[in-house]
Amino acid sequence: MAEPRQHRGRRNQSEKPQKEQSDLIEKVVFINRCAKVVKGGRRFSFSALIVAGDKAGRVGYGFGKANEVSEAIRKASESARKSLVKVSVRDNTIPHDVIGEHGGGRVLLRPASPGTGIIAGGGVRAVVEAAGIRDVLAKSLGSSNHANVVKATLAALTQLRLREQIFKTRGIAIRQAPVAPAAPVAQEA
Repeated sequence: MAEPRQHRGRRNQSEKPQKEQSDLIEKVVFINRCAKVVKGGRRFSFSALIVAGDKAGRVGYGFGKANEVSEAIRKASESARKSLVKVSVRDNTIPHDVIGEHGGGRVLLRPASPGTGIIAGGGVRAVVEAAGIRDVLAKSLGSSNHANVVKATLAALTQLRLREQIFKTRGIAIRQAPVAPAAPVAQEA
């Protein structure tokens, strides 16, 4: 009797540790259709670019290819969940101006005052929303390639540092601003 064949190096699906990641949101940035001409006609394949984040400072992207759109999206979302990175967010905006580059893509991000909203488009908007940033000004300066814009935005967000982090690395103590005494309120009789 022949025994059932087992794959070497692969774990059974039931053995995989399941992390609780249901709080992640996923946004489809771009779906590309590619045609290969064969004897019987055209054969289509699809690629998907997905951004995932928890709206609390963690964001990542994924790219997947398959012969069906739904399968490409599934592969891309799995890849995005594995590539999550932590970004610095302060008061629903970013702490300082930053420029991110990847390939031909360049993205400028600037902090904005509360209530401004997300002034960005395409891949930049998807990444910033997934990270949980609510007020930001953004401009894509280079290539309009969706993948490079998303990667440049993530490069910019990973460069961000909070004031406390910078002071700590420099060994500087953070001084607290003195609190002024409250003025007495005049009461009318």
